Amino acid sequence: MSEGGGEDGGGREFERVARELRAQINDGSTYPVGSFLPSQRQLAEDFKVSRDTVQRVLGDLRSEGWIETRQGSGTRVVKGQRIQSPTSKGMVTLRPLLDHAFGEPEVTLDVFTLTSESLSAHILIQAERIRAGEIAPERIALRMVLPDPSLDLPYWRTADGLHNDRLKARFMGITNRSTAAVRDVLDGLRTEGRVPSVEFKMRHGKLLPYTKLYLLNATEAVFGNYRAYERTITLDDGQVINGVTDVEGLGAGLTHHVMDANANAQGTVFVREMREWFDSVWTGPLTFEPGA
Repeated sequence: MSEGGGEDGGGREFERVARELRAQINDGSTYPVGSFLPSQRQLAEDFKVSRDTVQRVLGDLRSEGWIETRQGSGTRVVKGQRIQSPTSKGMVTLRPLLDHAFGEPEVTLDVFTLTSESLSAHILIQAERIRAGEIAPERIALRMVLPDPSLDLPYWRTADGLHNDRLKARFMGITNRSTAAVRDVLDGLRTEGRVPSVEFKMRHGKLLPYTKLYLLNATEAVFGNYRAYERTITLDDGQVINGVTDVEGLGAGLTHHVMDANANAQGTVFVREMREWFDSVWTGPLTFEPGA
C-alpha cells in the first residue's frame, strides 16, 4: 500500500507516483525483476515531482519488499507480481491479461478486492491505450465490491493499537482516492466519446476480502490470496510507525483460469463457480451501494 503527504500536492502526488511505479514494475517489461530503476533525479523529472516525493515512494516500495537499494549500486527491483497461467504454460503478469480483455469490443470486469489501488493503475494504462488508438472497445462495464468501511479490519493496525485509527484513516483515504480515480478515468472515456458505453458500479460488502478476484469478460478469472506481513509505515505528517500489519496484494501470487469448450474442464468449472459466487455477492443481502 502507499501513503500520502509531503510536497507536490500532498498525498495525491505521492500516491500517483507510487501507483504508477508499481504498475511499471508489475508490467514485467518496463522494470522486470533484477532490473535497476532510474536515478531519483530522473524519476523526479519523469513523474514531474520533487525528489522528496520520489524518496518517500522508494522508501515505501523498499518497506514492502519491492526494491532494494545498495550504496553505489543503485535501486534494484527484487519482487514483481507473477501469475500462474495455463494459457502461457508458465508465469505471466496481469498486464497482458488485461490487454487482451480490453482488446475485445465489449469489456466486462467484475472485481472483488480489498482496495482499488492496483485496479486504478491498470485502468489508467488501458485508457492510455484507447486514447492512443491501439484498441477501441465499444463498451466497458465494471462492477466492484469493496469491504464496508465500518468493518473491524485485521489489517493496518499494530499490536498496541495506539495508531489504529490513523492507520485505518490512511487506508480509507487510499481506497477513496483510488476509486475516484477509476471513476474519473472511465467517465473521461465516455465524455470524450472514445468509448460509446461505459458503466461503473460499486458496492460495499459486509465481507472481508482474504482473496482478490478479477473476472475478465466472463471467461477468465485471476484469483489469489492476500498475504499478511509486518512493515513500517510513514504517515502523512512524517510519523513513522513500526510493526504495522499490512497485506500483499500486487506482490501476492495469483492464478489465471480460462473457460473452454469442455464444460467439465478445471478452468471452466472454476470460472463458472466464481461468476456465480460474485453474482450472489453482488445481489445478496451483504452488499449495498455506498450512501444507501
